[in-house]
Amino acid sequence: MPRVKELLSAPPHRAAPAREPLSPVGRRTVQDGVYAELRRSLIQGLFDPGEVLRIVDLSERLGTSTMPVREALARLISEQALEAMPNRSVRVPLITRARLEDLARARAMIEAEVLGLAMTRIGAEDIARLRELTEACDAVLAIADREMSGEAADLNHAFHFTIYRAAGSEVLLPIIESLWLQSGPYLRASARYYEAGIDGSATHFHREITEAIAAGDAAAARAALRADIGRAFGILRRHLGEEEA
Repeated sequence: MPRVKELLSAPPHRAAPAREPLSPVGRRTVQDGVYAELRRSLIQGLFDPGEVLRIVDLSERLGTSTMPVREALARLISEQALEAMPNRSVRVPLITRARLEDLARARAMIEAEVLGLAMTRIGAEDIARLRELTEACDAVLAIADREMSGEAADLNHAFHFTIYRAAGSEVLLPIIESLWLQSGPYLRASARYYEAGIDGSATHFHREITEAIAAGDAAAARAALRADIGRAFGILRRHLGEEEA
């Protein structure tokens, strides 16, 4: 089995290697680098829902001045990944049932549509990569703790975006990226409430998606993708129901 970093950097679609949270950013690309690092961290679910992000703290962890951090936070607020508070602080949005349902619905609709577009463009090399990513994710999760690790999150992202990039849509891909950006804290929370006996394998639907694509069965691939997306949101629905009860 290839090492995780080698697999994530392998062709045909290059994915960023797993790194420690909030890695220092070089001065040459500081503005874009800060934004990319915070964006990656949100997609990976490295911040909790409701967590307040302090500019000085982030600038120290990133090894930059406060200005690029302010600019990155402003961009992320405009993308609805973060929200501005009345006291000028910035926080990760809280989990609400309405937002949960909205994100789950949007992701299922748009990502399933893009998968359909990708079906005729995915070749044997892509299918082999999907299988390798699934195996690597299983291996990481076997030694990870209850919460999804950064490596597992990177592998999960690489699996899905291997499919989505194959669709070749310059319009739909940024929409999916935005939805993942908003979903990251929800995935972090769902990992905490995951119960193997109830929720099953984290990569079960990845295997179903891959084999349906290999068989050319678009309907089955879409159904497995919707189930995969709905799994994490379903865990949160269950937890919210328990809290309300």
